[in-house]
Parts: sequence; C-alpha cells; structure tokens
Amino acid sequence: MKTEARLFTLVAAFFAVITIGYGYFSAEPAGTAVLTVAFLMSSLVAFFLVVQHRKRGPRAQDRDNAEVADGAGPLEFFPPRSHWPIMTALGAVLLALGVVYGLWLALLGLGVLAGGTFGLVFQYAGRDTQRSSSSSDGSDTSGSSTSTRSP
Repeated sequence: MKTEARLFTLVAAFFAVITIGYGYFSAEPAGTAVLTVAFLMSSLVAFFLVVQHRKRGPRAQDRDNAEVADGAGPLEFFPPRSHWPIMTALGAVLLALGVVYGLWLALLGLGVLAGGTFGLVFQYAGRDTQRSSSSSDGSDTSGSSTSTRSP
C-alpha cells in the first residue's frame, strides 16, 4: 500500500495546487468548491492507505523480491446464489419510476430497495459464528474449515 499511498498523496498535492490557483484567478466559487472536495477525497484515501501501511506493514506487492505465491491468501466465502440482488434491482427500478410517476411509487421502491439491500448485506451475517460453534462441537464432518460453500 506504500505505492498507492504515494500516488494518492501526489494526487492530493496536485488538487491542492490547482485549487489554490483556480481560486485565486477565478471568481467562480463552484469550481473552487469542487476542486476542494476532490482534494479532500484524495487526501482521505491517502491517509487511509498510509495508516493501513503502518498498521499492517508491507504487502508482497511492496517488496522487490516477492514471489507470486507470497500474494496468495486464503479463499474467502463467495455465496453460490442469492435472490437479494434481484430484489435490490427491482427496488431501484421502482424508485426510478417513482421519480417519474409519483411519490407513492418512489416510497414503495425505496422500501423494496431498503429491504433488498438489508437482505443482501446481512444474508450471511451469522455464518462465522455458526461455523465456529459447529466446529467446536465436533459436528463438522466435512473435514475442511476453509470451504467456499454456503452453510
């Protein structure tokens, strides 16, 4: 993350210089505000990357002598199927149509969108606690705790 932190620090410095110059030579406050927001956003990303680099140390991508296998990690959980993205998309369509046809449809779409998003985020919320309790009871007969299949 060291390279990315340097990159975003340079982007933030660029936006800072451009913002000062634009604000000085232009009488337009909207452009200055947009450039200020761009500076703040790139500064936020740069700050996050610097903190993560100090907290976690160098990654394999940051080292010159790293092998490809050094960057490999454990497989994470990938859900095999879910109906929540369809519900989220339906809510977004209803919300967009509600902007055109009326507030009642927009509110209905907002509710469906919120329900779909909530379901999508929390559909596997108890997966880690469920797996750890089944492995501590000895009832896990699969023999592998790094399975990528859903519970």
